[in-house]
Amino acid sequence: MIEQPTGIEANYSLIVKDLPPNVQLVAVSKTYNAETVARIYNVGQRVFGENKVQELVEKYTALPKDIHWHLIGHLQTNKVKYIAEFIDTIQSVDSRKILKEIDKQAGKHNRKIKVLLQVKIAEEDTKYGLESSEAKEIFTEYLNDIYPNVEVQGLMGMATFTDNEKQVQNEFSSLKNLFDELAAQKPLTVLSMGMSNDYKLAIDCGATSVRIGSAIFGSRATEH
Repeated sequence: MIEQPTGIEANYSLIVKDLPPNVQLVAVSKTYNAETVARIYNVGQRVFGENKVQELVEKYTALPKDIHWHLIGHLQTNKVKYIAEFIDTIQSVDSRKILKEIDKQAGKHNRKIKVLLQVKIAEEDTKYGLESSEAKEIFTEYLNDIYPNVEVQGLMGMATFTDNEKQVQNEFSSLKNLFDELAAQKPLTVLSMGMSNDYKLAIDCGATSVRIGSAIFGSRATEH
């Protein structure tokens, strides 16, 4: 008899089976130690998301180098230099200032860094993000080669944390509409929206990438 996986490996397996083939899974490993991350790596996951630079650097140092690291949390300009050499994607570009710094640091390492423009779609004041009009302006600048060392792959957004499914659906749909508008000017591939509690709805609304942490790793004992 084949032994069935248990714990976080089983959680991971169920989610992967549930995802459409065109949807990327970013396993959100923030607050979990490198040993825990390695367990999911060992069953095949290669894309992980972190929201703190210091924790990201520590895990990058400790874990295999074929991991594609995504920075999904708010990024301060003075921290970009610590990740510019190895980061795969920065999903949380929420200002012109941070994009300029990413472009600058990427140039120092002679590479292009993939980024997503984070758009504020939630009603909560605690959420970071660009207004839609700002995102359009920055994207136009990108098309005019203002940021030669970045590759804008698409958009990211976080919906309001609410039980009102219709509200969340409307927020996701608004981001999809903006994504389609920008993609008509230059093809985009990544629409990152949806987390452990709402990723299925996000996929229904057009997400091509979802950020799932607690549904894989379990509830976090601490947030920092």
